[in-house]
Formats: sequence, structure tokens, C-alpha cells
Amino acid sequence: MNHSATGIHCILELYGCPFDLLNDEDFLRQAVRQAAGVADSALLQLTSHSFTPQGVTALGLLAESHISIHTWPECGYAAADVFTCGRRCKPEDACNFLVAELQAERHKLSVLSRGQDLPGAKSMQIEAFRQGKGRCSTSIQNPPFG
Repeated sequence: MNHSATGIHCILELYGCPFDLLNDEDFLRQAVRQAAGVADSALLQLTSHSFTPQGVTALGLLAESHISIHTWPECGYAAADVFTCGRRCKPEDACNFLVAELQAERHKLSVLSRGQDLPGAKSMQIEAFRQGKGRCSTSIQNPPFG
């Protein structure tokens, strides 16, 4: 992974997940909450919505970016992404947690470096993030949902 990137964006496809887990809004909210902790990120807000006849979207707003899960229980499928900026967070660990928590029979994880081609002051911005001075490296002592 390119550590000169401003962020890491993990795109996770989960297959063969149990219908009941994918259709349980409370369970998915808790999964987002726990994934944020595993990623060592600060959860600022958590929202979700259950669809009719089935399906749930859960979204965690992080100080470092976001975690989302969108489910299609009738297909045993969930699409998730974990995007964090700065170097402190561990988005791939959060994805591994989600694979286990949603009991996926198989999964596909794509990891993207974001912000690699920033012009000009790129190295200064990156160094600010590394030192915790960039807005994506914000440290929240007691986040309301953490």
C-alpha cells in the first residue's frame, strides 16, 4: 500500500451471508460500531434504514471518513466500504472483522489508495496527517457513539 496516500478506501463484497443477519438493522448498527473500534477510528454518528420487504443500509460517520454496509438479504449479499484517512487507522482490520461478523462464506476485498496525485503541497499535507495535524487525523477523546 502506498503510504503517501491521504487515505485508504476498502471496498468489500460479502457473499453467502445469512439472511437473518443481513436483515437485522440493530445487528448491522452494532457491526458498524464495532468495526469502527477495530479500525481504531472515532465514530461520530451512526444512522441506518431498513427497507421493505428486506434490506438494510447502515452508515457510520467517522472523524476519519466513513463505514457503510448495504445489504441484499434475499441474495445473501452485502456491500461494505471502509474509508479512513491518515495513517493511524486500520480499515483492512475493520473489513476482516465484518467478514467474520456477517459470517460470509466468501468475500472480495479491494484496497485503494486515495489522494495519491494531489498537486503541489502533497508532501506537506501528508506530513501534517502523519503528525496528527491534518483534519483526517482528528483525535476524539469521547465520541458520542464510540
